[in-house]
Amino acid sequence: MAKLYIVPTPIGNLEDITLRAIRILKECDLILAEDTRNSIHLLKHLQIEKPLKSYHQHNEHKILQEIIELIQQGKNIALVSDAGTPAISDPGFLLVRECIAAGIDVETLPGPTAFVPALVNSGFPCDNFVFIGFLPVKKGRSTKLKSLLEETKTIILYESPYRLVKALEELKATLGDERRASVSRELSKFFEETKRGTLQELITYFSLKTVKGEIVIVVEGLNRKQKHESETTEA
Repeated sequence: MAKLYIVPTPIGNLEDITLRAIRILKECDLILAEDTRNSIHLLKHLQIEKPLKSYHQHNEHKILQEIIELIQQGKNIALVSDAGTPAISDPGFLLVRECIAAGIDVETLPGPTAFVPALVNSGFPCDNFVFIGFLPVKKGRSTKLKSLLEETKTIILYESPYRLVKALEELKATLGDERRASVSRELSKFFEETKRGTLQELITYFSLKTVKGEIVIVVEGLNRKQKHESETTEA
């Protein structure tokens, strides 16, 4: 029976794609792409010619049944996002869920995702962490931030370069200006940068420069001493 393949694509450096991912993209009948204009550049680099169909957050509900029926008819379909692993802060979850419900096999390939190298590079504990993804832009943002106040695990967030300083300022207001954090951008690209320091130090640093590229913020969890001091203060 045909399958849905979840195929991670490079987050920057095109050499990061796996041999298996290349094979699947060559063998599948159709590639679902978050933005076909971006995916076609990768396919040209890999010398792959396959039909492309847009699959993004604005149309995923509309074409869901069509995709299910194509797989049921024997078409092997691969899903890719603009960069990284589909369904990780990108479209994909809904399609995977519905394929499983329809009895369709889903095969997810391992591969690039931005938060893993950012986490390891931060120097904070990697054995226990919480991945938040993007904070809500408006409604629920304050509530989500407050929920992190007592979090003892390493915290990972994605952020737009245009909202980076604002996000750091909000984290500082919630967690304190001495909480340590790490900001990674342009991962695997020529201008890759990871800056570490307190939230206040990071605010000062990034306020003085123009920031480009996707951002991963990694924040140290509340340690036992801080947790004790917080509980003592509240008491």
